[in-house]
Amino acid sequence: ELPPLPNPPPLPPLLRKTPFPPPRQPRPRRGPAARPAPRPPRRARRRRISRFASSLPGFRGALKQRYSDFVVHEVARDGTLVRLTSFDLPDEVCLSSSEAEADLPRALESFRLLCGDADCEVLRGFLSSVSEGDSDVSPIILSPDADKAHRLEVHDFFKRNFIFLVTDTVEHSDGVQRCIRVRLRSGPRGRRNRTGIGSSEPSGWRDDRPFDSRGSVTWPYHLGKFLRFHLYKENKDTQEALRVIGKMLGLQPRSFRIAGTKDKRAITTQQVTLFKVHASRLAALNNKLTGIKVGDFNYVKEGLVLGQLMGNRFTITLRSVIAESEDMIKVAVDGLIKNGFINYYGLQRFGSASVPTHLVGATLLRGEWRSAVSLILDPREGV
Repeated sequence: ELPPLPNPPPLPPLLRKTPFPPPRQPRPRRGPAARPAPRPPRRARRRRISRFASSLPGFRGALKQRYSDFVVHEVARDGTLVRLTSFDLPDEVCLSSSEAEADLPRALESFRLLCGDADCEVLRGFLSSVSEGDSDVSPIILSPDADKAHRLEVHDFFKRNFIFLVTDTVEHSDGVQRCIRVRLRSGPRGRRNRTGIGSSEPSGWRDDRPFDSRGSVTWPYHLGKFLRFHLYKENKDTQEALRVIGKMLGLQPRSFRIAGTKDKRAITTQQVTLFKVHASRLAALNNKLTGIKVGDFNYVKEGLVLGQLMGNRFTITLRSVIAESEDMIKVAVDGLIKNGFINYYGLQRFGSASVPTHLVGATLLRGEWRSAVSLILDPREGV
């Protein structure tokens, strides 16, 4: 008797007997008359321009083919166009030495009326030591003053009349009395000096602490605290241009104040203000900047805020113009001047999501908070 045959080996996948799917039935063809006309996508229909202010046929052209085809000049609040016309520095002339010497008695008399005879004599002796060239002159401490408003007035007096001096407030070891300390701006900082007012004996005043230099940056009192200048840029965003300038000056971008942001792909000119920065520092950057220029410097009392402008003046160049004739272009331009145009807003105002932001804004204005959240967070088809 023969032994049983072993099980046959499994067939390769391509040789297995698997049922084939039934053949597809051909779709019935429809004639061209039965085929519906193609409809544009819903989003495309929502974005296209559907209304015009004129019934003229108009013409076609390429807009902003080059960044130089779009020139923007900011219109200041007084109605003037902001242009870059000068790189000259503004006048920062201070009093001459002879004028300053002639003005010293008047300043000392004002100080005597403000702080009294004793402090006036101490300050007079201090100024005499400074005028003799003593660079190591010790700071002086004025009489105790418990009136904070009066101390602020004294600080302001020195800022206006003696810009080469720095003042700060120190306190007595009892922690109650306070007075003003005066030192030479160019003198050594943090000098340990425990002398009182014209006395060589320890007085108990804590004047050995480091000098408080907050707000003591030298700035002429006759100049406005803000430097206003015109910023000219090519093919750069406003914030990008300010970041470049700020990096060269060692300043943060938030130090600059503007009335509005200008287009990137364009040539734009606008006003900018900067707090307590001399024009010479910015003017020195013009040889190092690329696509950016600054000029028309002026010192003003207040900085710019957003919206502090009349508008913008645009100079637009169209290229590759296609029209029936030059006369048609002239008629269309005359109609534009006479009737204006519908001010369509671009997608940057509404977003490109399936739910436009203006619909969300409408629900917020109506106070429909739940609907606004649903428009933002609810799942939608195709998203």
